[in-house]
Amino acid sequence: MKNIEKLLEPLNLIYYEYDLKENKLLLDKNWEDENLFSELIKVTYALSNNNIKFFIDENRSIVIANSDSIIHKIKRYFKSLITHIKNSRMNIYILSDKKVKWAKNLPMFDIKPIKQEIDLSNYDALIFTSKNAVYSIDKIDKTWKNKPSYTIAPQTAKIIKHLKGNLKFVGKTKHGNEFALELIERFKHQKMLYIRGSETVSDIVNILNSNNVVCEELIVYETVCKEYTKKIKLPKNSAIIFSSPSTIKCFLNHTTWDESFKAICIGKTTAKYFPAYITPIIADTTSLEACVRKAIENY
Repeated sequence: MKNIEKLLEPLNLIYYEYDLKENKLLLDKNWEDENLFSELIKVTYALSNNNIKFFIDENRSIVIANSDSIIHKIKRYFKSLITHIKNSRMNIYILSDKKVKWAKNLPMFDIKPIKQEIDLSNYDALIFTSKNAVYSIDKIDKTWKNKPSYTIAPQTAKIIKHLKGNLKFVGKTKHGNEFALELIERFKHQKMLYIRGSETVSDIVNILNSNNVVCEELIVYETVCKEYTKKIKLPKNSAIIFSSPSTIKCFLNHTTWDESFKAICIGKTTAKYFPAYITPIIADTTSLEACVRKAIENY
């Protein structure tokens, strides 16, 4: 079979994510807009053009298939049924309110906007590394949509698209400092504005300014831990998904870590913020869906 990952790379997908183990492109069903359909067309055209068989399953994910025989379809059905029963019994927790199949939600923090005054006309482009930064700037100044937006990963790119922003570039590495290096290669001598929260785990601004890219920053929100009246108690062997340093801090404020727990981490940078007594398992890509898959693998 052809190298699917290499084939898909130039498509710069944000709504579909390729899962090598399942050999399918998983659809993020939290998004329903016109951009999703155009991405579906791009993927199916690329697969058809390379004589790769596929079908679209009940979840609208694109499954790469060697055979469409009745026997294979029956096998897939029973495999899917068994997977559903097995995964439904797992205690997997996402420390945010985003819905992902198989996981329970346990939000750990609130977003507090910070009012700012800014003239975006002074900048060639905007940099985003979080969805909350996009939502926050949209409340402050709608003209952000006129500027090219460069973002670290598909999850934030979806928000930019959804709000009708001018998405120009999505990082390939999906990690903070590596993302800065990608920007250096493509956008030297531009003046950029990094729109972010009060806490950041990467050194994007310094890296860019040290490499002929003028970059300033604007803080538009802060993360505040939720207040729970009682200590949170989770079942033994729970898998807990951490998507930022804030989720680590807030979770450990509200519970006592049990040695049976498994920490699933969204990326290498966030992994650095765990205390020494917790060894996180890092997801294959920086999405909550990938974190859930990694939790299931290691449950």
